[in-house]
This record gives sequence, C-alpha cells and structure tokens, in this order.
Amino acid sequence: MINFFIILLMKLLHIGLKLYKKNGGNFLGKVAYSWNPKIFKYFKVSCPIIAVTATNGKTMTNNAIVYCLKKAGKKVISNIEGNNMDTGILSTLIKNCNLFGKIKAHYIVFEVDESYVPIIFKDLKLDTLVILNFFRDQLDRTGEVESLILKINNFLKNFDGNLILNNDDPNVARLGKANPDNKNIYYFSVEKYKYASREIKEAGEGKFCPFCNSRIEYEYYQYSHIGKFKCPNCNFGNNIIYKYATNINLKKKRFNIDGTTYKTRFNSIYNIYNFVAVISCLSIYNINTQIIQNALSEFALNNGRLEKLNIKNIPTILNLAKNPTGANVSLKIINEDNNKKELLFVLNDNLADGHDVSWIWDINFSNLNNVTKIITSGTRAYDIAIRIKTSGFDENKIECYLDLHDAIENLYKTNLKKYVIANYTALQPTRNEILRLTSN
Repeated sequence: MINFFIILLMKLLHIGLKLYKKNGGNFLGKVAYSWNPKIFKYFKVSCPIIAVTATNGKTMTNNAIVYCLKKAGKKVISNIEGNNMDTGILSTLIKNCNLFGKIKAHYIVFEVDESYVPIIFKDLKLDTLVILNFFRDQLDRTGEVESLILKINNFLKNFDGNLILNNDDPNVARLGKANPDNKNIYYFSVEKYKYASREIKEAGEGKFCPFCNSRIEYEYYQYSHIGKFKCPNCNFGNNIIYKYATNINLKKKRFNIDGTTYKTRFNSIYNIYNFVAVISCLSIYNINTQIIQNALSEFALNNGRLEKLNIKNIPTILNLAKNPTGANVSLKIINEDNNKKELLFVLNDNLADGHDVSWIWDINFSNLNNVTKIITSGTRAYDIAIRIKTSGFDENKIECYLDLHDAIENLYKTNLKKYVIANYTALQPTRNEILRLTSN
C-alpha cells in the first residue's frame, strides 16, 4: 500500500512541476527512492526492457533505438533526456505507470550508467542489455575500469537475456563468458576503416587477456583500444559475429551490414559502432530493415553530441568529451577534416564532471591538422591550455578566457570553421551561449 501512495504523491508532484514548466529530471525518483529503496519491485512490466550502457555513446545509441522503434509504430518509454542513474530511471517509470505500477508500452528502453546496471536490474526484469565500450572515466566517482567491469560481470553470471556486445573492445567481449549457460550472446564488429592504425596512439585499457593474462595482439586499432584483437594463447576475441559493418565510408556517411547500405548524418567511426549496436538490437526484435534504414538516415541527437550548427554562416560542430577517449575521438574527427578551423575546449571540474582532471594528460593534441587557433574556457581553462601547450602547439595561438561569453565572442571573430569540445557540465552552457549568437 505504501508504494501506491508514493506513486500517487509523485504524480501529483509531477503535475505541479509541469505547471511551472519543469521536467524534474531525477527529482521524482530521488524522493520516491528515499521513501522506499525497494520500489522498483512495484512496477508491473509486460513488454521487453532494453538497456544500453557504456562509458561513451550510450545516449546516442539509446535514442537511436527509441527513434527507430517509434518509426516502426511502437509505443516506447525511455529516459531520452539522459537521466541514467537509478533515480532518473525511477522518475521515468513513475511518469509512465498507473497508480498500481502497471506500464503499457511495446518497449521500454533505458540508457543506464554503467555503475547502476546491477542495482536497477536486480528488481526489474531485463530482456536485452547492449554494451558498447568501457574506458577510464571519472576516477573519483566510478573508480578503475576493472572494478566496474567486474561488477557487471557478476551481474551477468545470472543473466540469461539477450546480451549484445562490442567484439572490438576486449573489455566488453570478455563479458560474453560471464554466464556459460546463456545462449543469447550477440557480438558486433566493424571492419577496418581508412584511418585505423597499426599502433595505438591514444590512452587505452585492456591490454592483457582476462582469461590467461597473455598480452593481447591487435591487427589494427580503430580508436583507443577498440579494434581487431585476439589472444595468441587462448584465442580470446575470436567469436562468431552477429552483425559486421563493412565498406565504411565516412565521407559519404554510409556503411553496409548483411548486404544492406545504411546512411547516417554522422561521419565518425565512433558513431558507426553505435549504429551497428542499434541494428544488432533491433534485428533481434525483427524490426523491418527498411524502417531502420530510413530512421537512421534521419536521426540526429541535437543535444551537443556531434551536433552541427550554423552560426553566422560559420559551420560549427559541438561535441561532448568527458574523458580521454571522448576527447581523442573528437580530435580524430577534427584531424580527418582537412579544412582550416579553430577549436574551443571548455573544461569544468564540477561535482558531476569529477574534480580530478588529470585525464586531460591522456588527450593526444599532437599534430593537429590545420587548426589555426585554440581557445580554452571553463573552470579549468588554464589547465587545458597548459596541456595543449606542452603537446607542442604554438602557445601564441592559444587564448584563455575564464568567462565563457568572452571565449565564444572571440571564437567567432573569424569566419573559419569551428569545432567545440566541452565536458559534462560545460556542454549545455556552451551550447546555449553559442546559440545566443544567432539571435544577435
């Protein structure tokens, strides 16, 4: 009975928030969870629950799955605004259930913070888990990568649902062996693309086989430690691939799977992996291929994740980078663009970012291609400026502005193409400040 009244009060609170045009984020869930930490057991769900987790790319992948399912005519409930911890997911469930906890939908799709997968789904029946990658991220919050992987591995020991894994990340592929009795393991992979390298050029994890401790051998690296690998001793990494992307053409923004060509609005290898995960997931549920094709060709996130803007007729690309791999992927995209351009890097160290910003020393700023100027801003503007200077970039072409408004005003003094990289709490303020220029 207590759960009935909790849901009732939270729904009344939600109505009040909407009257003031407030979404509430994870507030409803935070209150409800404080009253009853076992409230997840109250929900009655008869449709499949799909969860997407990763260090990087879970918002893009989650929202693309939701977009495709809606294009297929399905009713979908999801936390597309990105509240991906337990209280954020609880808020989403509260908003979409009746007073008895019953939820009506064809699918529920959640983006889930890696640390919270075992917590949330001990009480909610999970049908499919998509895992994209694991990188070092916010050490003062999540700890070392290995400890995080082991938590998820322990959860998967008793999981018999669909498990969709990136076979090109050894940190992810290893999880396919967590439960030997689970026959619903699906690996996806991406063919070597034009800018893949024989040697790793960025910070990476998972250099040793988790089963026999031999050093893993790579045929090539796509980015960071993502690439074609295997253990020379026990053959770890040699799995049957469910979906394999070929003919990667970033210039034309397309790739092939099973003889079908998919076109997207994104031109990074990073997002090819996200979309192959999307296709893998949707194929399990027999969503029509042509619907997926059409949906992915239209899909855009437009929330600062590789978002393309036109500011005063100047092409601008904005992207989130909250860890070394995210930043290096952004720089990889910049270096694959031969046009002259300028870069703005906004770095904060607020609680949600993690106070430890030592990760910036694993960003590869060497040999930037046709970057004529770099502006830094945020609470740690000088830290990132020093990091860039020590990489060998001309210090006379680096400008620091603690005030974000000043940084952006100075960025748009020229007509060159702009790239903007911002970490977590810096992303939306930076985006809003840039968009204000269009109204001036």
